[in-house]
Amino acid sequence: VQLQASGGGLVQAGGSLRHSCEVSGRTSRTYIMGWFRQAPGKEREFVSAVSRRGGTTNYAGSVKGRFTISRLNGQNTVYLEMSSLKPEDTAVYYCAADESWGYDGISHYPTDYEYWGQGTLVTVSS
Repeated sequence: VQLQASGGGLVQAGGSLRHSCEVSGRTSRTYIMGWFRQAPGKEREFVSAVSRRGGTTNYAGSVKGRFTISRLNGQNTVYLEMSSLKPEDTAVYYCAADESWGYDGISHYPTDYEYWGQGTLVTVSS
């Protein structure tokens, strides 16, 4: 199983960016998918996650109302729309996936995810 993430870049405060992450390999299964981020000198933190069926989502308090996670039903591609970006959103963003959850299960713990994509850098300038 591999995760291919795209998106990220440099944006001014208040701007928007869109990430996508696609699972390849064992695509006959569906996965819960999550986004995490790690800023310089800080630990990796939860951003958002979506259940296997897409019906359950969760957000970190710091991004709630600004970020939106979505996936097409049954598809292993997830999107993260980020708006009203702030300099404190600057970080390397990682997508993650795991198959050992029920259809409506969800997790915000990085240790619950088995598969990880490469990080993509988001830089928000003030």
